[in-house]
Amino acid sequence: MPVRHCLVTGANRGLGLEFVRQCLARGDRVVAACRHPGKASALNQLAGLNPGRLRMLPLDVTDPKSHAELARELDLLGEEGEPYRLDLLINNAGVLHSGERFGRVSAANLEDSFRTNAMGPFLLTQALSEKLTDGATVANITSELGSIAGLGRFGTPSYNISKAALNMATALLAKALADRKIAVVALHPGWAQTDMGGDQATLPVADSVKGLLQLIDGLKPAQSGGYFDWRGERLPW
Repeated sequence: MPVRHCLVTGANRGLGLEFVRQCLARGDRVVAACRHPGKASALNQLAGLNPGRLRMLPLDVTDPKSHAELARELDLLGEEGEPYRLDLLINNAGVLHSGERFGRVSAANLEDSFRTNAMGPFLLTQALSEKLTDGATVANITSELGSIAGLGRFGTPSYNISKAALNMATALLAKALADRKIAVVALHPGWAQTDMGGDQATLPVADSVKGLLQLIDGLKPAQSGGYFDWRGERLPW
């Protein structure tokens, strides 16, 4: 199998870091993007163990200028004058503002959540679209909490709203990139045991990522624009 080139955002911890680990373990070349690569000790350790196969680049997913700079940095990674191409883009970076209560939800939280969880992945994919190979995959890490049909209670409103927006962004990107056979999907990782998942989370991070990568690898063209969990099951919009 040809070597795959992957880019993971929010790669310094949690799901993002595990995506980097598992992609490297299967032989991929990985670009790990996060705000402060120099402070990402686990990523730096992985880079030392995988010389030439893991590159770390800075990215503020909320800032379009940072998207453009990342695109320029990727150009420098091309080999022998060839343009750099990505086979898999994992839009994983996200934010959750906990403790929100109705009547006290702030505009600042709503704006930050939207910029990070929805606007960022959409604009980054747009900025990197020419770097994607025909037939590539874009995986947007969303949540079942972005499901309007599945809503059960009032909670984490800025997060839920932004993830619902990410789901629409996923469907739109799937339409925009369909002529190049690029699959774009919204993926719920389960209640994974990350800092964001909290103390009650039940799903090991390694199991979540393993399931998500299996789903990504097995995607069919008709599934582009879809909304799935880590087990491959469709979720209601």
